[in-house]
Amino acid sequence: MPNPEKEKLHVAMFPWLATGHITPFLHLSNELAKRGYKVSFLLSQKAKNLVQNQNLYPDLVNFHVLQVPHVEGLPPETENASDIPIFLINLFSLAFEKMSDLVEAVLSDLKPDVVFFDNAFWINDFAKKIGFKTVCYNVVSAASIALAFVPARNVQKGRNLTEEELRKPPRGYPSSSVVLRKDEAKSLAFISFEFGGMSVYERIISALKGCDAIAIRTSKELEGEFCDYISRQFQKPVFLSGPVLPEQDQTPLESKWKEWLGGFEKGSVVFCAFGSQVILEKKQFQELVLGFELTGLPFLIALKPPLGTNSIEEALPEGFEKRVEGRGVVYGGWVQQPQILSHPSVGCFVNHCGFGSMWESLRSGCQIVVVPHLGDQILNSRLLSDHLKVALEVERGENGWFSKESLSGAIKSVMDGESEVGSLLKRNHSKWKAVLGSPEYMTKYMEDFIQHLYEL
Repeated sequence: MPNPEKEKLHVAMFPWLATGHITPFLHLSNELAKRGYKVSFLLSQKAKNLVQNQNLYPDLVNFHVLQVPHVEGLPPETENASDIPIFLINLFSLAFEKMSDLVEAVLSDLKPDVVFFDNAFWINDFAKKIGFKTVCYNVVSAASIALAFVPARNVQKGRNLTEEELRKPPRGYPSSSVVLRKDEAKSLAFISFEFGGMSVYERIISALKGCDAIAIRTSKELEGEFCDYISRQFQKPVFLSGPVLPEQDQTPLESKWKEWLGGFEKGSVVFCAFGSQVILEKKQFQELVLGFELTGLPFLIALKPPLGTNSIEEALPEGFEKRVEGRGVVYGGWVQQPQILSHPSVGCFVNHCGFGSMWESLRSGCQIVVVPHLGDQILNSRLLSDHLKVALEVERGENGWFSKESLSGAIKSVMDGESEVGSLLKRNHSKWKAVLGSPEYMTKYMEDFIQHLYEL
């Protein structure tokens, strides 16, 4: 337990400006503020507008709004990576790095004790000058960091790794782990990509090597072996915050969804969401919705319109809406994912297995079907499907695409209460849900986490 006689730490947060990063940083801020710690949170105006209603302690968690510089090629007033296509992320990274002088000035004024960051590797350069400790707080899985971003990977400047090299785990990678299959290695190719004079690998390695401590939003029960490996690789402490799941949001579910879901039997509806950045190609989008149609089950799909289209409606297969009328909805806007998952009628969650959705699915009472798209999502999926055996991953063809039959088959398999697969997943999931639902579980992680901060 932290010594109550000690002076309370002042913590600053500067996450990568994407919803999937900002939100867990804010959840951690709320946990610290709940225990009386002051938090200065640096973010853009659009990001503030997005998350300020999730700030549970506005008297202790103070937002400091920063201007994101414009970089040619980005849409005007781009302030959040989640608002742009993934192929523009490198340009946004350059805009993000142009914020360094502004961030340094704000931190010089605030004089925090500890600064949490993830992608902003250059914050390490300010630490000694201003007088704070740095913690590189990772909101992706430890398995992903251990596979892609460790010194043993040894990605040399100016050379792209081959798919075979990417697929081969780095030296010392935990032997009991699950790794990428042959057709998935290309999802790690981005680590070699160079822009602004540095590769993605060099940026992340610099962040991890330069900080005083590495922190990861995970638990030893899930990923202990990966965390130990990362600690050995960087020869520095790795603090685990636990999943930092937010308190259950008491905001009621929107009436239109509450009424619609209320028309179906308990546990019968399949809900699908792929996060803020996954945008499918039109053909794959159509294959997905046809897969849901094939299940014969009621469903709610919340996805962004596919590439090259302006709306969900124009992308739907011909005759689809009439065929599923009354039992299926495909929606292109934002929905209240936690509230939908907790609705009694929802019995299955089909998701991309981003780290946030992974934790939300574990916390829910729904069966889990995973359809990963990127490297870290694939490894998260393996954690749930191969390691914990709480989820079923949809099979893909050699081209990396899934078929409507493989998607439909996976959903029907987990939703069949008498199937061996569905029963096994449900039993294992129930055990983890009980663990994560225990107040003592999160409290112990946060107490240890804060103690480690004092030890810095």
